[in-house]
Amino acid sequence: MSVVTIALPTGNIQAPGLALLARAGVIHVTPQQLGRRLLVDSGGVRLVVVRPADVVAYVEHGAADLGIVGKDQLWESGRGQGIYELLDLRTNACRLVVAVPERSQLGGPETWPPTLRVATKYVRATAAYMESIGQAVELVHLHGSVELAPQVGLVDAISDLTETGNTLRENRLRVAAVIGESTTRLIANQVSLKTRAREVQDIVRRLRGAVESAD
Repeated sequence: MSVVTIALPTGNIQAPGLALLARAGVIHVTPQQLGRRLLVDSGGVRLVVVRPADVVAYVEHGAADLGIVGKDQLWESGRGQGIYELLDLRTNACRLVVAVPERSQLGGPETWPPTLRVATKYVRATAAYMESIGQAVELVHLHGSVELAPQVGLVDAISDLTETGNTLRENRLRVAAVIGESTTRLIANQVSLKTRAREVQDIVRRLRGAVESAD
C-alpha cells in the first residue's frame, strides 16, 4: 500500500486537526498518543508534525502529499506554485486585524496618517492589504509580543491574529480594520495529485465528508 503523508502543525491547530482526521476515518491518533512524536505511521497514512510556518514548505517540496495549515500561513508564505488549496476545514476561525491603542485618535483607514507604522509578524499579508487600500506603511517585523509595541511608542498600530479579542482588550487595544478571515485549510502537493491521485483523493473525499457532516 502506498503511504500518504500529511503535514500536521504543532500549536492550536493540532488537536482539531487530529479530531477531524479521526472523524474522517483517515488516522486515529489523540494528542496524548502523539505526545512529542514527530512521525506517526498507521494504516497507510503518515503524519509529519512540523511548525505551522513549515507546513507549506513540506507540501510544496513533496515531503508531504497533504497538509493542514491556517489560511494566515498561506497568506504569509508567498508560495503557491507547488500546492493547491483544496478545502476549507472550518476550524480555528480567527481574523487578521489592525489594532490601535484604546486612547489613540486613530480609527479606521480614513483617519490614518500618510505613513502608518505597524508592528506585525504578518509582513506579507499586512503589506498587501495596505497596498490594496493605498496606505503607505512602515512595517516593523516582530516575532512576539506585538501588543507591547504601541504601548512603548514603537509603532502606531499592530497587525495580528485574534480569535476572541481578549488579548487585544487585555492590552488596551481595539480593532481599527480587518485584513482578512482565516480558518484551517487542506493543501496538496500538485505532483501528488497527479501521480497518486487515487490515494490522495480518497483522503480528500473523506475529509470533505467529515467537514460537511459537521454542519
